[in-house]
Amino acid sequence: MSLKNRILKLSLGAMLTASILSFRFTPQGIEVVKNFDQQKYLGTWYEIARLNYRWEKGLDHVTANYSLNKNGSIRVDNKGFDYTKNKWKQSIGKAKPVDKPTEGKLKVSFFGPFYAEYNIVELDKDYKYALVIGSSTDYMWILSRDKTIPEKIKQAYVAKARELGVQTDKLVWVNQE
Repeated sequence: MSLKNRILKLSLGAMLTASILSFRFTPQGIEVVKNFDQQKYLGTWYEIARLNYRWEKGLDHVTANYSLNKNGSIRVDNKGFDYTKNKWKQSIGKAKPVDKPTEGKLKVSFFGPFYAEYNIVELDKDYKYALVIGSSTDYMWILSRDKTIPEKIKQAYVAKARELGVQTDKLVWVNQE
């Protein structure tokens, strides 16, 4: 094996090890939903608010559709309209429970073996509204089964997010009209 190939393998191994060791699945101090029913969570969710990050910058009309794959994992189909480029953007991935399937703690992958954290921290009993935190409080989404959310729910979820350390003054309110 050439020196170049050895260095490449060592570098890839080091990156993979670092990503595994740094992956916590739940930010410190955050509790996920218990008695989670994966079947009820499937279907289409509209993004009401988020903290911006690279993939979603400039997107409106954002939806996430969750469906069951044959192997038991969840198919994740995220879609949004990029109003700066006047075109739709789509990303398809997969999600799996981290520990127990009855906890709202999932790992989501859009890039092969690399997973991101998806922690459902608030969910109403009818599975109509959800508050999701990622690997840190720098990643947050308010989701709804409808394009709008009642003001009372919106304020409660924003207050909960603020309580968890989310900078709610930086929330992007997504245009769904």
